[in-house]
Amino acid sequence: MAERKPVLIVGAGPVGMVAAAALSRRGVPVTVLEAGAELSGEMRGSTFHAPTLDMLDDLGAAQAMIAQGIVAPRLQYRSRDQGIVGDFDFGVLADVTRHPYRLQCEQFKLTRILYDLLRDKPGVSIRFNARVAGCTDHGDGVEAVLEDGTRIEGSYILGADGARSPIRKASNIEFEGFTWPERFLVLSTPFDFAEHIPDLADVSYYADPEEWFFLLRVPGLWRAMFPVAAEVPDEETLTEAFGRIRFGRIGAQFADVPVRHRTLYRVHQRVAKTFRLGRVLLAGDAAHINNPLGGMGLNGGVHDAVNLAERLAPVWHGEAASELLDQYDRQRRGVTVEHVQRQTIANKQNLEAKDPEAQRAFRERMAATSADPARAHEFLLGVSMISSLRRAAEIA
Repeated sequence: MAERKPVLIVGAGPVGMVAAAALSRRGVPVTVLEAGAELSGEMRGSTFHAPTLDMLDDLGAAQAMIAQGIVAPRLQYRSRDQGIVGDFDFGVLADVTRHPYRLQCEQFKLTRILYDLLRDKPGVSIRFNARVAGCTDHGDGVEAVLEDGTRIEGSYILGADGARSPIRKASNIEFEGFTWPERFLVLSTPFDFAEHIPDLADVSYYADPEEWFFLLRVPGLWRAMFPVAAEVPDEETLTEAFGRIRFGRIGAQFADVPVRHRTLYRVHQRVAKTFRLGRVLLAGDAAHINNPLGGMGLNGGVHDAVNLAERLAPVWHGEAASELLDQYDRQRRGVTVEHVQRQTIANKQNLEAKDPEAQRAFRERMAATSADPARAHEFLLGVSMISSLRRAAEIA
């Protein structure tokens, strides 16, 4: 029977590997098709929110992640001229999560942890050097076509293959939204800012009308992100001189800190018109992309994968009608549009606000919210994505 064929998962990034683990845990065979010769070693996402850690814990991956990462108990908002304007303790979320903190850990560590858990598991096949060019939905099954012409049959296909998703494009699913004119530059350094900036939290956002930035600590490194104006050539942003100027704006004494990695991002706010079209499904960056302020892209992708597995498993086993998969689209696309896109856009606008009244309002709001336990609890429910999960659960 066609529906007894494995689920094809395109992409062995964190979203694809979480989907594989969540489906396998529910007795669904999976074939993961990864374009690369091995798992990616890119740093990319590095923030894992509390509910994401709860999900990874259920899959047996959280403990190893925590051992390889940094537990960040606080979130901080600062301004260049006034210092700390809001300091939040994730510990207030202990009543709603087993992991009341952010974990700072590069995403490539998660894919390796999941790979070790899955590689010898019955019903799981992970194929490297398997670049998917497109797919076809035959109604009673799907077929992935590799670039070398190889055809692989499955019951359903999940595109977890990134923002340029061949699966989304082959299915003619629109990717609605816009691209910000500026780019984001991430500079990673072994220099320890916490030894030189008093009371600096591991996750700290600096609001500034001329050039906002944030500092985020991962094992052995601090990552600093800066906006880059549209008119600045790409090649200039990756020079040592450009990096010195950016760090020098944090403080003149930081201009010569060593740079370990430089990464320039084009930043988008886009959502696929649907996350499900017949037997074709989308998750993670293939389904939605947003600016990284707030760390919601990677986490939202993991939430997609777990939500989908909960619905696809009973459909695959013949215990539920395929219409159950429409609920995945309604819930995950719904909260992506309502919560993630809106929140990440607001995060950027708050940090870059140029109007003095808007700057003052943001600072006063953060100060008042962090000083009030009830308001701080509600605020952290939102930034940790617990609120978005609750909202998704309310969508029938």
